[in-house]
Amino acid sequence: MEWTREHIHGTVEQQREYFRSGKTLPVSRRIEMLKKLRSAVEEHRTELEDALRQDLGRHSTEAFFCDIGSTIMEINEIIRGLKKWAKPERHFSGLHCFPSLVTRVYKMPYGVTLIISPFNFPILLSLGVLAASISGGNTAVLKVSSKSKACSGMLQRLIADTFPEEYVTVVDGGHDIADLCLEERFDKIFYTGSPRVAVHVLEMAAKHLTPAALELGGETGNWCVIRKDADLKDAARKVAFFKMLNSGQICININQVAVAEEAVDEFIRELKAAFAGQIGEDAVANPEYPKLISEKAYETCAKEAEQYRERIVYGGYGDPETRRYAPTVIYPVQPDEPIVRHELFNPLLPVVPFRDEEADELMELIAKREHGLALYLFTRNKKWARKVMSSQQYGGGCINEVCLHMMVRGVPFNGTGHSGMGAYHGKWGFREFTHPSTVLTGSTRLNLPLREHPYARHEGIKRHMLQAFEK
Repeated sequence: MEWTREHIHGTVEQQREYFRSGKTLPVSRRIEMLKKLRSAVEEHRTELEDALRQDLGRHSTEAFFCDIGSTIMEINEIIRGLKKWAKPERHFSGLHCFPSLVTRVYKMPYGVTLIISPFNFPILLSLGVLAASISGGNTAVLKVSSKSKACSGMLQRLIADTFPEEYVTVVDGGHDIADLCLEERFDKIFYTGSPRVAVHVLEMAAKHLTPAALELGGETGNWCVIRKDADLKDAARKVAFFKMLNSGQICININQVAVAEEAVDEFIRELKAAFAGQIGEDAVANPEYPKLISEKAYETCAKEAEQYRERIVYGGYGDPETRRYAPTVIYPVQPDEPIVRHELFNPLLPVVPFRDEEADELMELIAKREHGLALYLFTRNKKWARKVMSSQQYGGGCINEVCLHMMVRGVPFNGTGHSGMGAYHGKWGFREFTHPSTVLTGSTRLNLPLREHPYARHEGIKRHMLQAFEK
């Protein structure tokens, strides 16, 4: 379908009319729609896996683990908790409001929402966010990525077969189509992508004072810090797994790993062994190994690797035909070099050595840069690790683990600063797509004149009672 300014405007107005009809408000209706979405994902699982294989070279197991299964888990969590989350809160108004003592906080939908999703997890980061929007009682225009064409086409068909377009619509196309969407007056925008594009999204949203949630990768990338006392074999195994996952195209992936000088040689040996053990001696020839999303992404990766050719200690090659580039370890790299000053989004892994006794200085350096979406620490010193995790600024992270924090039920997934704003997953997604409205129920009897003029005539008693009530 050819999307035009007029078509997009008509779609938004159609959804606004549908929202105003009140059909999206009943919680029972929202749960019904969420179950329909879950059934659609389960029914089209094979087609979704095939689309992920076409776009990203994903093995079916990785496709289910990262996108499809995670989407179903997200929808299930929302279905289980929605009745409780959506229930109005009841509060005591306070004696200063007497006799109007009951106040309720209603969790109200925003209205017509715009969801802009990325290519790297095209199912989860589209339908998972959509589930949050539906849970809040909204309608949704879902702008999918033009890079993951197979997945975007599959999402269009899945949504069109599941929901009426006045409720949920999928829009495809490039940046020009995204801009046409952003020109419209939405009630809430949720964008997942790069900090650079996020600035543009916020600028466009500001024209209508539209609230926006941003899930970004972090401008200077996510750090993994490995102390000398860490279990190096365990750390290497987990780092290798994560860096190969989706060929490094993950917003919470490790951008660079800082390793204590005392342990760096052993860690690199273990890392090489972990890569070879998990993907084989030639990752590029292994059909399980994912590919980069486009020729441009492959060329960017290969070009940057070439700049560090003399320091590549593992990998450093690829196949432009299949767009697979081997996991590549670059060592040593200093913390101020260009490769660790921007988000990589590929399988290159710079290793930054540091003196273990200067770990706190390293954390200060990291803190001075733009806040990452994730932070990973490997150490047996849990006291130090917890101190760092409770004092640094980042989205989320793990101690002696990678990535699994975003799969825990009941907790938020979010960023801060250049890694984003807002939060979602489960009840946090419901909160992100609703706004609280406070409503006091007034009484027509026994109203006291404390707040009313005249003040001077009864100043003493009025002031005394107000001071007592407003403590």
